[in-house]
Amino acid sequence: MLTGIQIAFVGGDARQLEVIQKLSELDAAVRLMGFDNLQHPLGGVVKTAFSPEGFSQADAVILPAVGSDDSGKVESIFTSEELVLTDDHIAALPKHAKVYTGMAKAYLKSICANHAITLIELFERDDVAIYNSIPTAEGAIMMAIQNTDFTIHGSQSMVLGIGRTGLTLARTLQGLGAKVKTGVRKPEHYARAAEMGFTPFYLRDLQEHAAGVDLLFNTIPAMVVTAQIIANIPHRALIIDLASKPGGTDFRFAEKRGVKALLAPGLPGIVAPKTAGRIIAQTLAELLQEDERNGRNP
Repeated sequence: MLTGIQIAFVGGDARQLEVIQKLSELDAAVRLMGFDNLQHPLGGVVKTAFSPEGFSQADAVILPAVGSDDSGKVESIFTSEELVLTDDHIAALPKHAKVYTGMAKAYLKSICANHAITLIELFERDDVAIYNSIPTAEGAIMMAIQNTDFTIHGSQSMVLGIGRTGLTLARTLQGLGAKVKTGVRKPEHYARAAEMGFTPFYLRDLQEHAAGVDLLFNTIPAMVVTAQIIANIPHRALIIDLASKPGGTDFRFAEKRGVKALLAPGLPGIVAPKTAGRIIAQTLAELLQEDERNGRNP
């Protein structure tokens, strides 16, 4: 249980509702900031102003999947108010407090570091990333079906990167009958891809292997699908880039050449917010309960 633990939620999307409900059920004292337009009835929680004073009693602050942008803006679908997280907000936190988010940009990392506040990025955890890879793969396949006139079964599909998301996606495509190639950098990834029945290749040879592709999925947050690569793929091909913004695709050149390319970060929160929210909620509950057992919260 989280009895007596003060938790402040700042902004977010539908995933946050699952997290709020879970932590409230564990008897945490939950305060919501940036939820003015929330119509969903939530018992046992309090709406409060987004101000440094609201942070001063918090043991934990829960930010959205992407904590803030590079200017401190926090996204929220539940308010028309602009939420800008400032140095004053973080300075007001008790020194034992922790800030939780999915992934943090440089701005958030900097202001937390300036005040020695612990910042935890949930999407860096293997368990969260692996669980999230399931709705990501389902969402990517949904987009592929919606934007093509051929079946995934029998298609020449390519996944760049077989990390936590890429591996789940490649396996799911294979299960649907696609012929799956995987672009990798490391020999151990090459070996794993071969063992799983994919056709692996090294990314340095991407231009050659892209020549007959129907579906190209990128999971690598670096510019890998360059103009040279796009010039060598068929016009019918569809590129779906799952990397965080700005992705790893030359979208300008893809448009110029007439190849459809879609940037699709954050799919779990779009296609399956309830499931994605439950993943975050369970992890947060475990972390907060562990802190309480270890006596790191008052």
